Amino acid sequence: MRAEPELAMHPLTPERWPDLAALFGERGASGGCWCMWWRLPRSHFEAQKGAGNKRAFQVIVEAGDGPGILAYADGQPVGWCAIAPREEYPALARSRVLRRVDDMPVWSVTCLFVAKPFRRRGVSVRLLCAAIEYARSRGAWIVEGYPVEPHSNSPVMPDAFVWTGLASAFQEAGFTEVLRRSETRPIMRYVLQSNPHPAP
Repeated sequence: MRAEPELAMHPLTPERWPDLAALFGERGASGGCWCMWWRLPRSHFEAQKGAGNKRAFQVIVEAGDGPGILAYADGQPVGWCAIAPREEYPALARSRVLRRVDDMPVWSVTCLFVAKPFRRRGVSVRLLCAAIEYARSRGAWIVEGYPVEPHSNSPVMPDAFVWTGLASAFQEAGFTEVLRRSETRPIMRYVLQSNPHPAP
């Protein structure tokens, strides 16, 4: 395995939008997604795939919501982690596998994207750690993730199928599994504060 690169982590701000666009490229990271898959009804997502999704995500960034973390190596964007309160991702609620575990307030990590030359070099783990600290600074109680855990008889999966991250990376970042409704899709959490509903 190649050495881990020196990285700088920064929340995505309007000023950093050109860096995200450069990282995602013409395909918007994957098939014109532009990190809108979990934010839209499926028909809406398909109708505006590509340029429409790009414009929609830029509007979110321009609003100053800071919907994730960018990783930089030598000043160039090399990785992305989407994180926001779960309510900003309505498609999660429509998922049979990823519907809510309980009524606890959570922030959700929904996407990890790393430039090809930097894959399998620990970038995802460090992005997850930065996302945890970012959520902490915004008052989050729990950070939740929805990674893929490959079948034991097929341990290697194409990168295109693991855009929510690998369970091993979440484990290394300190997440623990809390529920599994599908063999390959655990729901994992990092607890920042254990009691968001203190007794009166």
